[in-house]
Amino acid sequence: MRGDTVKQALTSAALLLLLAGCGGTPLQPMGGLNEQLQRAGNGRAPSLGLGWLAWISGRAGREQVQLVELSRGAPVPLPGLNRPDAQPLSVSVDGRGERLALVRQLDGRTELVLYRRSLQTLQPLPMEPPGVPRQVQLSANGRLLAVQVSRGGLWQVDLIELP
Repeated sequence: MRGDTVKQALTSAALLLLLAGCGGTPLQPMGGLNEQLQRAGNGRAPSLGLGWLAWISGRAGREQVQLVELSRGAPVPLPGLNRPDAQPLSVSVDGRGERLALVRQLDGRTELVLYRRSLQTLQPLPMEPPGVPRQVQLSANGRLLAVQVSRGGLWQVDLIELP
């Protein structure tokens, strides 16, 4: 009988702690950097990579990939990545901010590409078996890519090792 009372008391205490954690201060956006992000236009598809934030921003009907180094709060140029005739759908950044994986629509097709910031190069990543990529996630070290792909009307996830 005494053991049941102790169990009930411990269970009640644990439940109260859990509920107290849920009722804390509401989460709010961080100050300065959020104001900068809002000035960049509409934003979607954020990806965090250690000290980096990549996202797709839109202004005046045109969307493009943006990258910010969080420690400085400074945008980073991405020459050769954003084309005026391409529509970015999903972006992911590695932990060093060196590689960005991107799913975009270009000339009526959806493609997967890898951007290397230090080289300012964009490399198409052909998929085997063929499919239509939708979302992408790059590992922190930039060597592994997870891609949501549509094949034959079914959604699948491919893991791809990168050189």
